[in-house]
Amino acid sequence: MLGLMQDHPLLISSIFEHATYSYSNQLIVSNTVEGGLHKYTYKDWGLRTKKLANSFKSFGLNQGDKVGTLAWNGYRHLEIYYATSSSGLICHTINPRLHPDQIAYIVNHAEDKIIFVDVNILSLIEDASIKFETVKAIVLMTDKDNMPSTKIPKNIKVICYEDLISNESSNFTWPSFDERTASSLCYTSGTTGNPKGVLYSHRSTVLHAYGMNLKDVVPYGSQDAVLPVVPMFHVNAWGTPYAAPMCGAKLVFPGTKLDGESLVNLMNDEEISVSLGVPTIWLALLNHLRQTGQKLNTVKRLIIGGSACPRTLFEGFGEEFGIDVIHAWGMTEMSPLGTVNMPLQEINKDNKKAYYDQKMPQGRTIFGHQMKIIDDSGNELPHDGKTQGKLLSKGYWVLKEYYKDNSEKNKFSDDGWFETGDVATIDSNGFMTITDRTKDIIKSGGEWISSIDLENIAVGHPEVANAGVISVYHEKWEERPILIVEPISGCSPSKSSILDLYTDKVSKWMIPDDIIFTPKITLGATGKILKTKLREEFSKLSNRNKKTIDSYIHRKLGWKWFETK
Repeated sequence: MLGLMQDHPLLISSIFEHATYSYSNQLIVSNTVEGGLHKYTYKDWGLRTKKLANSFKSFGLNQGDKVGTLAWNGYRHLEIYYATSSSGLICHTINPRLHPDQIAYIVNHAEDKIIFVDVNILSLIEDASIKFETVKAIVLMTDKDNMPSTKIPKNIKVICYEDLISNESSNFTWPSFDERTASSLCYTSGTTGNPKGVLYSHRSTVLHAYGMNLKDVVPYGSQDAVLPVVPMFHVNAWGTPYAAPMCGAKLVFPGTKLDGESLVNLMNDEEISVSLGVPTIWLALLNHLRQTGQKLNTVKRLIIGGSACPRTLFEGFGEEFGIDVIHAWGMTEMSPLGTVNMPLQEINKDNKKAYYDQKMPQGRTIFGHQMKIIDDSGNELPHDGKTQGKLLSKGYWVLKEYYKDNSEKNKFSDDGWFETGDVATIDSNGFMTITDRTKDIIKSGGEWISSIDLENIAVGHPEVANAGVISVYHEKWEERPILIVEPISGCSPSKSSILDLYTDKVSKWMIPDDIIFTPKITLGATGKILKTKLREEFSKLSNRNKKTIDSYIHRKLGWKWFETK
């Protein structure tokens, strides 16, 4: 017997209609690439989004066609999000930090028909467009007054965004279709081989938004002003463009202004209560606040993910500025949220060590998502907080295969589990801690060393901006860790002062064998340290004697080698 309840498909258009009806006067604020601040209401957003949806008819698009975006966080990007998916098209967000050749590969692999582009990254699309195979038109996201000249090939039509929608009707009825219909497409960062596409559905996206808004997850509310620093081109800004409108939160988009001063001013001016970003962004912001003496007047919580969060961020924002830092974990393949760390009720905040100890793990699963750890033979491992194993995931918003790519089908089990590529522990309370990526774990003398732990300790140094750990060959122990450090601009931390941080935090045999200082650690397209690049640059040092290493660094790399004091 079936229940006697109404059955409506879970569609992104339902979020849109709810938001524009119930919260019509709520604000959406954007730093624009043309300069200045743009403000309008949910009602205005609704009218313009329907105009854009109507404009798609002129391109002769069919359900399932892909529409690419190469854009920063802003109001026009939000309009494209909803106009595409809600009308049955697929919104394909493209990372503007990729190389033009990678962009061309992704566009052709996705078979994009139209691409929307912010004018300040036009050169990227110009370089890539000569290789486009399916693109009919490129829409520049600006008005007539700011339209630049372009080098786009003549076979691709160039259109002004505001001209495109200006004469369209704001009346549009969203079509109804199967909730499993594809809604959006995002490619992984492609650190190994070509990027791989993750194709989300309306159902998975709506359920993910519901999951985000559970009390022990993010959640958003109509009293919140939300600043997604995490980009909309990367896994849908962690679902915020869907979860925030679902609850009627004020949305504030930073555009390209992600420096400390710009973020502080925007947060204070727009009375931001919650913001989301990667650790590198928040480390820079914390250092800016310390250096300038500025305060964040209204921010209550920062959601941090993308890579492991150092303890210094929890303690720095918490103790110095009264801001709660919340650890989260997920992947492009998971829409992305899988876990969020909300401490147990019995933890006494007055016990600072215990409180921050419990905030360090990536957290517990969200309802709708499951995880487990296994050994190399596939046996499930105990949740004792000590045993490390390969982390597996499954759930309502986890992929079952990559888009048009079977090269990593071994990651997917017959019973629905996805191998994340992470190594983790899970404790008896369900708190999961990422100890490393499978490919980054260091095995020294048969024992595992977590590069993440060593990195997080290093960035606790007041003069360290970023740090990465890689392994080098060792004749006796097979692998040993070395630490690559990027000092804060104008600072020169000593090797000994950094090594002192490891005392009583890790076993002596885990401490890095050496430290190399570099003016800049290379970050990937999503703000994570490119370990592949670090290994390329530094692993060759392992077989050199000390004198040769010293000479090599000064001659070839221009980096300063510091002796142990």
